[in-house]
Amino acid sequence: MTLFFLPVVIVLIAFSVRIVQQYENAIVFTLGRFTRILTPGLNFIIPIFEWTRTVDMRVLTRDIPKQQVITKDNVPVTINGVVYFRVLKIETAILVVQDYNYAIGQYAQAALRDVVGGMTFDELLAERQLIGTEIEKIVAKESANWGLEVSTIKIQDVDVPEELKKMMSRQASAEREKRATITKAEGDKMAALNLADAARTMHLSPGAMQLRTLQTIDGLGPTASNTVILTVPVELMELVKNMSNKLLENKA
Repeated sequence: MTLFFLPVVIVLIAFSVRIVQQYENAIVFTLGRFTRILTPGLNFIIPIFEWTRTVDMRVLTRDIPKQQVITKDNVPVTINGVVYFRVLKIETAILVVQDYNYAIGQYAQAALRDVVGGMTFDELLAERQLIGTEIEKIVAKESANWGLEVSTIKIQDVDVPEELKKMMSRQASAEREKRATITKAEGDKMAALNLADAARTMHLSPGAMQLRTLQTIDGLGPTASNTVILTVPVELMELVKNMSNKLLENKA
């Protein structure tokens, strides 16, 4: 008789043991009603009358699939993202919503369409972090009623039509040319101002021009191929001629 009951006892013990991992919690239903939560470690339940459902309490990820959205200024874009969340209240997550993982993914997808649809295309490209924050606020408010806590929502890729990409490339190229032209014009202006200051200084200092001339000649170096032509002012030539005539007159 003992040999008959021994296997039955072993089977009942085996079915009554529940080992919950460190990163998990388990919810217990007794005759279909929620009764308690099993924490990590060795736990026991009543076979046949009780059953459990284990839930991962770590941070989970849920992809927001790629979808086409029309921005406020009627630009079609394809965008996707990812949701980081965790179960905060296991009993609420199991009892209130049928599949919390699927539910938060669908809600995040709808929130993404609403937020992007209220922004212009330029705002979408410049404020990706803001988009994630706005979606996070919307999803976090609703998911709190499901026993979930949203850590963050990130926008991953924003794809635009090829024709729009070409237009953006041309616009960026034109913007770079504009900045280059402005920079060159400012450089020319500064050079002109410096030349004007230099000319003013040479005009006020009679020897400045001669020193500059000597510096220029010295800068040419001793290379034989360099030919230096010095232009003598006409007034100086006339002065030398007059002095020569006077010397000839005195000798006569």
